Amino acid sequence: MDEKIIEMLKYIRLWRLLENRDRYNELARKENFSPVRLLKYIITEEYKIKKENSGKMRLARAKIPEKFVMETFPFDRQQNLNRKKILNIYDSFDYMTKKQNVVWIGATRTGKTGLATAFLMQAINEGCSGRFILFPELQNSCNKTKLVFSPNAKNHSP
Repeated sequence: MDEKIIEMLKYIRLWRLLENRDRYNELARKENFSPVRLLKYIITEEYKIKKENSGKMRLARAKIPEKFVMETFPFDRQQNLNRKKILNIYDSFDYMTKKQNVVWIGATRTGKTGLATAFLMQAINEGCSGRFILFPELQNSCNKTKLVFSPNAKNHSP
């Protein structure tokens, strides 16, 4: 690959394409790919890599302390939970598509964090972004950013 192409790939930040160029060239030669087939293959591979890395980044930014998933939630230890109802909400993904809030209320050690984490993990895996935050941290954050409202002025913080 000539230097001009390499510089263009760097400029448009196609790092993985740059890293895999020899492998793609070898595959095209070996499989006798047409230019169109090679381009489709490269785009598909780059898309998969980008999507996977994007998910990893969203997961890291979510700051989830323990990555619980619904498949391992201990419903047998939470007798008061309606398993069918919770799984219906989870499986339908309505809480995200309809932009509905899900609030977990209960005593300590009833699975609120596990459920919240599982729902957040699902949303992130579906391409959404989110952030895990404990209530005291949220409360503290809200107290730090009190807004002042005035009928004659634009909203601003002090």
